[in-house]
Amino acid sequence: MADQLSAQDWIDFGLKTLAKSGFTALKAEPLAKAMGVSRGSFYWHFADIGAFHTAVLERWREVATEQIIAGVEAARAKNKDEDPLSVLLRLTFGSKHVLEKAVRSWAANDARARAAVAAVDRRRLDYIEGLLKQAGLAEEVARARAQILFWAFFGYALTDQPLSQERQRAVLGELLRIVAR
Repeated sequence: MADQLSAQDWIDFGLKTLAKSGFTALKAEPLAKAMGVSRGSFYWHFADIGAFHTAVLERWREVATEQIIAGVEAARAKNKDEDPLSVLLRLTFGSKHVLEKAVRSWAANDARARAAVAAVDRRRLDYIEGLLKQAGLAEEVARARAQILFWAFFGYALTDQPLSQERQRAVLGELLRIVAR
């Protein structure tokens, strides 16, 4: 890598390392070595490892939640007839989940990561609930069905048994039919 790394370079490399090697690999010295720079570069951008971990978790939130929500909203703006819940299911179930697994493993061992995961989970649930209410479901029904969709996603994300595209389309169609009526 280049001698002049930005904080974003470190954060992006941190996410890749987290996905590949887990949260225990998020340490200044091994990251610097892997990036071919001195540890001083790390400390130029981050006061300590805790600040770096916070930045990595924030970037995960952006990538794993806010960018997906933005994608749903962009699809909605582009095509008013497309069901946003269908777009959300396609985007979330169609992506790789190795980073999701890594962050949740980290959260099981670290209070800061646990708090970040709780905030992301709340954001995701609120967004799904909002989509269901916009589709005409009563608030209590929307809340319960949002939770069901959320659990279904995590059951799928945490499994190591991927579905073929055809099977995934069928399952998502059925899931959508169950929660949106």
